[in-house]
Amino acid sequence: MKVRLDFCDFGPGFVKTRNFFYDLLKERFEVELCDCPDFLIFSDPGQHVHRVQNCVKIFFCVEDFRPDFRTHDYAFTCHETDDARNLRLPYYVLFAAPRQLQKDADNLEKILASKTKFCCFLTGYANRKTRVRNEFFRKLCQYKKVDSGGGALNNLGQRVPPGPAAKQEFLKPYKFNIAFENASRPGYTTEKIVEAMLARCLPIYWGNPRIAGEFNPRSFLNYFDFPSEEALIDRIIELDQDDAKYMEYLRQPYFHNNQPNEFFSRKRLLDQFERIFTTPIRPVSRRRYWNQIGRWIPVRKNRPNWM
Repeated sequence: MKVRLDFCDFGPGFVKTRNFFYDLLKERFEVELCDCPDFLIFSDPGQHVHRVQNCVKIFFCVEDFRPDFRTHDYAFTCHETDDARNLRLPYYVLFAAPRQLQKDADNLEKILASKTKFCCFLTGYANRKTRVRNEFFRKLCQYKKVDSGGGALNNLGQRVPPGPAAKQEFLKPYKFNIAFENASRPGYTTEKIVEAMLARCLPIYWGNPRIAGEFNPRSFLNYFDFPSEEALIDRIIELDQDDAKYMEYLRQPYFHNNQPNEFFSRKRLLDQFERIFTTPIRPVSRRRYWNQIGRWIPVRKNRPNWM
């Protein structure tokens, strides 16, 4: 099946022919990239290139924005909904192949020996909305210095370069990583916990209260499993001072029964795309609203006669 497709409103450095969705779709479809597509995948709702298209629009969300089917036809978001137009796709799925998170070939003694540093933290900004992680960082620093290499709360004098590879190199020597989300909402799980897992750091996680359904809760420290922050910090100190107890966490698979969770299923995603590509609909951008105004309407591509 041939699919006329385009991408827009992704971040800097996004390559249309080398990204998660393009590589995924090539497994089942003949993908033709074009300026006047039948289907558009866009990401940042705050950008505006998607507004000039009148095709079927598919929204992919990195953060925890909910689908808005007044502006797009389908969505891949972190939310579980009863609406078949939305499919849950946690952002971490784009960051790692499942085999990278399976521990079958791990040399645990070698990994433990490589953990020469205590704990690290990476955050791009710190404000009142991120108060929980800011305060936890400061509290844990009262026990030992937590190396913060991000743009905010930096105590290293230099920033970790951007990009996944540089982050992995930074994380690898540390026993622990503060992997706190920007917010705590059901389903909102980003790359933070998976980045720590890839580096075989022990994640200290706060965010999605349902995270234990996606990953084995015995393989990381879940903020919600402790009665207080003090109890969590006491546990971190205990593990830091006892290699045998720390090793118990290293031995645990990240996935339940060491089997990737359903969100990594490429078949699940491709089946949803097939439904999208084969279901005739009138795109929301082509529906007539008598009170519709806006500067984008005159510049839209493939405009129907009523526009």
